[in-house]
Amino acid sequence: MTWLITGGAGYIGAHVARAMVAAGERVVVLDDRSSGVVDRLPDAVTLVEGSASDRALLDRVLADHAVSGVVHLAAKKQVGESVEKPLLYYRENVAGLAVLLEAVVAAGVRRFLFSSSAAVYGVPDVDLITEETPCLPINPYGETKLTGEWLVRATGKAHGLSTACLRYFNVAGAAAPELADTGVFNIVPMMFERLTHGEAPRIFGDDYPTPDGTCIRDYIHVADLAEAHLAVARRLDETGAGDLTLNVGRGEGVSVRELADVIGEVTGSDLKPVVEPRRAGDAPKAVASAARITGELGWTARRSVREMVESAWEGWCLHHPGARP
Repeated sequence: MTWLITGGAGYIGAHVARAMVAAGERVVVLDDRSSGVVDRLPDAVTLVEGSASDRALLDRVLADHAVSGVVHLAAKKQVGESVEKPLLYYRENVAGLAVLLEAVVAAGVRRFLFSSSAAVYGVPDVDLITEETPCLPINPYGETKLTGEWLVRATGKAHGLSTACLRYFNVAGAAAPELADTGVFNIVPMMFERLTHGEAPRIFGDDYPTPDGTCIRDYIHVADLAEAHLAVARRLDETGAGDLTLNVGRGEGVSVRELADVIGEVTGSDLKPVVEPRRAGDAPKAVASAARITGELGWTARRSVREMVESAWEGWCLHHPGARP
């Protein structure tokens, strides 16, 4: 087996690459380096620089490396940007995926793992989000991920591929400081950035119907997420694996205020969060049911929210010298 990981030099991709290499899998990474960091990759990984929607390049990579499975993580993923630039998101996340799948089918590759998102669900009013919860995305990013799932499943059914669509919830942490998220688009690095500049973290709304009035979310350590990818990839190795659609989360909710408290403890900051108006589209609660992935694969998340914050802070300080408040 050789696995091609698209977007494999990115934050999540590099963790997946390391987990697969550590488990003895052969890995080649295709990354356009728009947000990827080459130094994140293990020495055993071959890096090919280029776009996952470049058909001629894909044909060469799949043939030259005898690729037998693909983990597709390359995508545009900022919700706000997707609202401003829907054409870009549909071109990159949907049209680009179609080109990749065409190359996969032509090369005879029979395993395809697709990086989806909990954004496909929108804002369901349920205690636990299962894979059967209706998908009603509320922004172009979520729409492209749901459309991508449809395309992957249809291709698998038509051409005999074993496929999986993984719906990530909120990813945080780092397996090692050098692998930390260098972007400031998710809640943990956003709070870190505020503290680094001597500013109080922000909480958007404290009047939700939750115990402390702030939104509740399901957070998963990126190292757990990488191990989930490995478990799913190995299931796809099995003959007749068919299609899997799986939530990847801890199945436990943490409020924004609780998360801010942990961040304050870990960073040593005594700055109290400030409350600002609600943001449009924020659900009061979004927590995954992880029962299906546990039942199918025996996988469960092992790391705590505190471990996520501690490892993320260590990585933040590595990339931002003198960051401690």
